[in-house]
Amino acid sequence: IYLLAAVLSGNAEKLPVQAWEINMKSLLNVLEIAKMVEDVKKVFWPSSIAVFGPTTPRLHTPQLTIMEPITVYGISKLAGERWCDYYFNKFGVDVRSIRYPGLISYKTEAGGGTTDYSVEIFYEAIRKKYYDCFLNENTALPMLYMPDAIRATIDLMEAKRENLSINSAYNLGGFSVTPKGIYEEIRTHITDFKIKYNPDFRQAIADSWPQSIDDSVAKKDWGCHYDYDLKKMSAEMLREIGRKLGG
Repeated sequence: IYLLAAVLSGNAEKLPVQAWEINMKSLLNVLEIAKMVEDVKKVFWPSSIAVFGPTTPRLHTPQLTIMEPITVYGISKLAGERWCDYYFNKFGVDVRSIRYPGLISYKTEAGGGTTDYSVEIFYEAIRKKYYDCFLNENTALPMLYMPDAIRATIDLMEAKRENLSINSAYNLGGFSVTPKGIYEEIRTHITDFKIKYNPDFRQAIADSWPQSIDDSVAKKDWGCHYDYDLKKMSAEMLREIGRKLGG
């Protein structure tokens, strides 16, 4: 079972009780099914860098560290990690998870997350050659291009259980970038692209999250690796969104 349902960080702050209900009940329902149904061999449930908080080391954030999230989304993901670990140790449910950084994809537009500027900026660069960014220009956050995220997920799910040392969720780092960094890379393709920075409530959320992630445990346990950096990803994003929008 791959359980991907969730209310993301920005939207969860607007509907905290509803977000908690959706994020937690869906996980507990699936864990109970996996406990009772013998044919369910493995469960995948995504965690997030939102499990970290302002007391977490922000640079090269370790796999095991202080975790005091300040958002509903982060609280639900941290609670979910503990439930995953509990069901593995108590009932033998083979549940596996990744703490995703910001995910970037041309196939789906932004869905209410704090890192979603990194998708919006590409669409708006093509549509309007202008983007109004809700984070400030130097907000560094770890990001991951979707093909790398999908492959990492499959690699984790196909890894032998005896090779895994983490029963909650693995750190995944990708590459760290700022809105200014993405803007400047897009400008190498669209020279008249303009940007303005108008931070909203999501800036405080971003400021509580890591700037870079230590994913050495994932690399050691199941060979996690990445094919895309900012330059390679940006070229593909602009090409594919251009095709999608008919440009």
